[in-house]
Amino acid sequence: MNNYTLSNGLRVVVEYIPTCRSVAFGIWVKAGSRNESLENNGITHFIEHMLFKGTARRSAKDIADLFDGIGGNVNAFTAKEYTCYFAKVLDQHLPLAVDALADMFFESQLDATELGKEKNVILEEIAMYEDTPDDKVHDEASRASYGEHPLAYSILGLEERLSAMDGDALRGYMKDNYRIDNTVISVAGNVEESALLELLERHFGAFKNKGSESAIVAPQFNGAYLFHKKKTEQNHICLTFPGCSIADPQIYAMILLNNAIGGGMSSRLFQEIREKRGLAYSVYSYHTSYADSGLFTIYAGTAPKQTKEVLDSTLEQLHELAVKGLTDEELHRGKEQLKGSLILSLESTSSLMNRQGKNELMLGKHYTLDEMLARIDSVKMSDISDVTKRMLSVPFAVAMVGSNDKAVANLGRDSLVSSIV
Repeated sequence: MNNYTLSNGLRVVVEYIPTCRSVAFGIWVKAGSRNESLENNGITHFIEHMLFKGTARRSAKDIADLFDGIGGNVNAFTAKEYTCYFAKVLDQHLPLAVDALADMFFESQLDATELGKEKNVILEEIAMYEDTPDDKVHDEASRASYGEHPLAYSILGLEERLSAMDGDALRGYMKDNYRIDNTVISVAGNVEESALLELLERHFGAFKNKGSESAIVAPQFNGAYLFHKKKTEQNHICLTFPGCSIADPQIYAMILLNNAIGGGMSSRLFQEIREKRGLAYSVYSYHTSYADSGLFTIYAGTAPKQTKEVLDSTLEQLHELAVKGLTDEELHRGKEQLKGSLILSLESTSSLMNRQGKNELMLGKHYTLDEMLARIDSVKMSDISDVTKRMLSVPFAVAMVGSNDKAVANLGRDSLVSSIV
């Protein structure tokens, strides 16, 4: 991987892969729902949608026709701390893809008519999300963990906030956040790097919006309980604990701990709750890292009559983990699983583009494959014990979407704190 800087200071990271015929190209912006306020919650995601709705040179249909016509893919996503606009095309079509994405990035018209139509599209997206309780409960888990902090905001936003947004509001937000210092271009695939840099200089060299990094405030973990009443066949529950930030030296220990608890089919929770007891179809855990914090979350969806047994079993597994730790076999298996998934992911141009774009944007540094494998191998049982203690050192947060909360309302959220030895 090579790092470059355009004449205007824009950062570019390139991974040359001569053995493939595709190229993944992404524009990464350090702006997500974390950068919003209560008044403009949802604006980052709204902008992501609107950049596909037409420029002075291309209509929304022209953009779609262009990529369909070359057999490529174009899309975007908004996260809590960043937004990415990306395309994957055959190497010969990279100039077309760069031209189209640069046109969308700089020259989107944010037309009032298109704004009105896209608001309705997003409202339908929100309605779909509200009708999917196993998705909604994760937003509730963020709120139970971080309270009113922006990291707890919904990426999609709220209907009443979106209704008030106009083109001027979107342009103002982009001026504040879509800046050179906040933007990274990431490319992976079969590219000739000098020709690529000339291409990027031509399309992005005139980018002049500069500014200074806005101060962000680290969230405090709340450990609260939130219940969203909804007529459902299952109760959807999240138990959430403090985790590691993206730059935390113990991030790999936390990932390995997650793998053992609920990260796959061989994990403790999957084996105990689904395979042994048959209490849930979906039960898993995951770890989310942010710039200055992180969350470890356990999810389960189960019938109301089985909810108490699922929760009791989950807490039993966590208590056993706190007292006895992982086994040598679990740690070894987790390391091999993590190394395998890492190496396999590096065989995809899209995965490489995503990895290096996010690392440059959020960390400002990159690890080689050998360095990452060495960091995984270096994790010791004492590291697992340290992150376990951190995770269980405070009362955990609980979020639930379901028809009644009898089984969780009085759950002892501090019941695991005294388990740490």
